[in-house]
Amino acid sequence: MDMKSQACNQLLASLTSDAFARIQPDLVAMDLPLRKQLETAGAQIQHVYFPSSGLASVVARSRSLQQIEVGLIGREGMTGLSLALGEGCARHSAYMQLAGEGWRLGAQEFTQAIQESRSFRDTILHYAQTMMVQLSSTALANGRQSIERRLARWLLMAHDRVDGDCLALTHEFLGVMLGVRRPGVTAALKHLHDQGMLDNQRGRLIITSRAGLEELADGSYGMAEAEYRRLFVPSAPVGA
Repeated sequence: MDMKSQACNQLLASLTSDAFARIQPDLVAMDLPLRKQLETAGAQIQHVYFPSSGLASVVARSRSLQQIEVGLIGREGMTGLSLALGEGCARHSAYMQLAGEGWRLGAQEFTQAIQESRSFRDTILHYAQTMMVQLSSTALANGRQSIERRLARWLLMAHDRVDGDCLALTHEFLGVMLGVRRPGVTAALKHLHDQGMLDNQRGRLIITSRAGLEELADGSYGMAEAEYRRLFVPSAPVGA
């Protein structure tokens, strides 16, 4: 089994052999512990990360330090898309919310690969397209959907990107994700529990009815996932 098949990151696995060979010598295997900072808003991007497990949150923060999650990255994607668009400075922060592992590529090596390999550039820009759809779907959900529906959508997105049905998440992070205070998180979790969609056990959420979550999400989930399947894996879900 070659390194590409071992990478367990779907974006890396989708590269052509030539494109992958272009970056392979510079890929570094990394542990990605909980809360590891992958990007810092306003700072130069030093590395691009390709998670093979775990979840990374892209978080927007206002000048008054209000914050909300605007993007979710797992084994389907990567950080550092600003580099692909010719901008070396991060506009949002990104950090690990579920610990995992992955691969790191230096910003300079990534930029050189973008410039020298059309195949690599096209793959990265296709992923950028899926992230644009995810971001717009998140904006729509945050602006028009109830807390419970937004939570259902997020749980589905997280479920796509992990193995099994258990998510080790704190109420603090869920508050950042939903943009609400802790009582709102508690009420939303209780609603989903009462409807038989999940169990809440001391910092662990266990999804018990994916079908129920999809029904509750009411169409707010699925657009970005369909775009990813169209561009990368037509026969498989994001988390496959």
